Amino acid sequence: MTEYRPVPPQVDLPAMEHQILDLWRDQGTFAKTLQATKGGPAWTFYEGPPTANGTPGTHHIEARVFKDVFPRFKTMQGFHVDRKAGWDCHGLPVELAVEAELGFNGKPDIEAYGVEAFNAMCRESVSRHVDEFTELTHRMGYWVNLDQAYWTMDPSYVESVWWALKQIFDAGLLVEDYRVAPYCPRCGTTLSDHELAQGYEDVVDPSVYVRFPVTSGPWAGKASLLVWTTTPWTLVSNTAVAVHPDVTYVVATKLGDDPETLIVAEPLVEKVLGDGWQVEATMPGRDLEFVTYQRPFELVDFPDVVGGTHYVVLADYVTTEDGSGLVHQAPAFGEEDMAVCRAYGLPMVNPIRPDGTFEPEGVELVGGVFFKTADATLVADSSKRGADVPGARLRAQLPALLALPHPAAVLRPAELVHPHHPDQGRPAARKRGHQLVPRDDQVGPLRRLAEQQHRLGAVALALLGHAAADLALRARPPALRGVAGRTHRVDG
Repeated sequence: MTEYRPVPPQVDLPAMEHQILDLWRDQGTFAKTLQATKGGPAWTFYEGPPTANGTPGTHHIEARVFKDVFPRFKTMQGFHVDRKAGWDCHGLPVELAVEAELGFNGKPDIEAYGVEAFNAMCRESVSRHVDEFTELTHRMGYWVNLDQAYWTMDPSYVESVWWALKQIFDAGLLVEDYRVAPYCPRCGTTLSDHELAQGYEDVVDPSVYVRFPVTSGPWAGKASLLVWTTTPWTLVSNTAVAVHPDVTYVVATKLGDDPETLIVAEPLVEKVLGDGWQVEATMPGRDLEFVTYQRPFELVDFPDVVGGTHYVVLADYVTTEDGSGLVHQAPAFGEEDMAVCRAYGLPMVNPIRPDGTFEPEGVELVGGVFFKTADATLVADSSKRGADVPGARLRAQLPALLALPHPAAVLRPAELVHPHHPDQGRPAARKRGHQLVPRDDQVGPLRRLAEQQHRLGAVALALLGHAAADLALRARPPALRGVAGRTHRVDG
C-alpha cells in the first residue's frame, strides 16, 4: 500500500520542487519512462537547440516547456520518444558577439585577423554557457538526453548535412536559381528570419514621383508614366514598370503656362496631382502592357533579351492605396519584382557589390557609393533634369540588426541558392542584388506572433505539472498498432 504524507498548511514550493527533482534523479525516472515505452511506436522529436554563447533567459524556459510537455504527453500515450539534446553553434549572433570582444567592425576586420583564428574563437564562445543551460534544464525538470547531445559544429554533424544535400543533388532535385533574401552588407552575409527580427529602428526614406517618358504607342513623346518610389537607389536598375490590369488609368494634362501630360491610376489622380489637371483619356491597365518608356538613369548596361526591356508589365499585386498606381520594377531587389519580371523574360541587373556599394567602375554618378547614401545624389540629379516630382519623406522601420554601426542596412539580395545541376540547363550565375527590407508589413504579424507565444507559454506552464512523471510510469496502454511515427520540431 502506498504511504501518503500529510500536506502541510504552508508549502515551500521551491523546496518541494527540489525534492521531486531529487526523487526523479535517485530513482532514474526519466530512464524508466524510456524503458517502459521501448516497444512502442516511435514518435521522433528533433529539438531546435539553443545557442549557448549567451546566458539562458526566460524565453529559453518557455521554449523548453513546449519541448518537454509534448514528448511527455506522447510518452503517456505509449509512444517511444528518444529525446536527444543539441547545441546550435552557428549563426550571426555568435560571430557578432566575438566581433564585439575583439573590437571588430565588419568582415574585412575578420579577414585581416584570420578566418581560422576567428572561427576558433567562435567555437570556444558557444561552449561558455553550456553548464548554465544544463543547470537550467535540470532545475526546470526538462527531460532530455544531455549526455549524448549533438553539436552543430562537429564535423560529423556538418558532414551529415552535406551528405543529405548530395542525395538531393544525385536525385536531380537541385537546380540553379535565385531567391530574394535578407542580406547585411556590413556582415557580408544573408540573414535568417530570426536574425532579421533581432530589432528594428526608425529611418526616414525619401518619397519621390519620377517621370518616365513614354516612347511607344499613341502617347509616345506626349506623356510620361508617373512612378512612385521610396528607394531611389534601385532606380539605377529599373527594368520595367508594373500596373494592375483591372485598374483604370488616366492620361491627364496640366493646364496653364507650363503644361505636361502624365499617366496615373484614376483613384489617385486627386491625391497625387491635385487641382488644375484635365483628363484626356482613360484606359484599363492591361491596355498599357508593353508600352515602352525612357528609363530614369542610363548608368548601367542591360543585356539584349527577346522583346527588349523597359516597358509596362501587368501585376496583380499593384494597389492604389499609395503612390501613383505604377510600380517601379527592379527584379534583383524585390521578391514581387523578380516574380513579375521573370514571367516576362526580363533580365536581373545588379550594380551593387556585397559590401553594399555601387560598382566603382562603369556606374557614373554613384560609383563606389553606399547604396542608401546614393539616394540623395540620385534624387538631386533627377530634380536637376526635371525628371522627378518631390514627395514627402516617409518614416519607415528597418531591422536594426543588433544595433550594427554604419554602414549597416538590411537588404534583400537576389542570390544563387545552390549549385546548379548539369542536367537542368539553367543560365550561368549572375551577381547578387540587394533590396531594403520592408518593415511595415512585418511589425503587426511579429507582434501578434509574440503575443500568441506568450499566451501559449502560459497555458503550457499551467499544464506541465510534476505529476506528469508519475502518470507516464503508470500502466502503459497496449502498443498502438498501425500508428505511423510522427516527426516534430520545436525551435528555441
